[in-house]
Amino acid sequence: MCKLFINADPELWVSRTHSLRIDGMVTSVRMENAFWQVLSELADRDGMNLPQMITRLYHESIDAGHDLGNFTSFLRVCALRYLELQLSGDVPRDTRVPIASLDADRILASEPGEPATPEVVSKARH
Repeated sequence: MCKLFINADPELWVSRTHSLRIDGMVTSVRMENAFWQVLSELADRDGMNLPQMITRLYHESIDAGHDLGNFTSFLRVCALRYLELQLSGDVPRDTRVPIASLDADRILASEPGEPATPEVVSKARH
């Protein structure tokens, strides 16, 4: 089992820092290359560059009332969730299909756990 992970390209776990400007403030985000690769693919799907997508995630999260005390962790979870949604079939593996074109309400409603309130579903769409 471990050989699959141990013999992977070591560049995947090398950390890299990206600096970007959100609302006029320069911020830096440091993550492993594997996460940057996934987030770059996610941004490309909707015709954005990485700083644009990260800024959009930041604004939409704040608008939804999330506490982004650890924004880097939030971005890592976004990357993992994207991969999880691909595995479940809720997000097509075809990267030509934009994420914005998907029915977020249907995807959220089909997830196990607590049913989403209309307010949560509405906020998730944005």
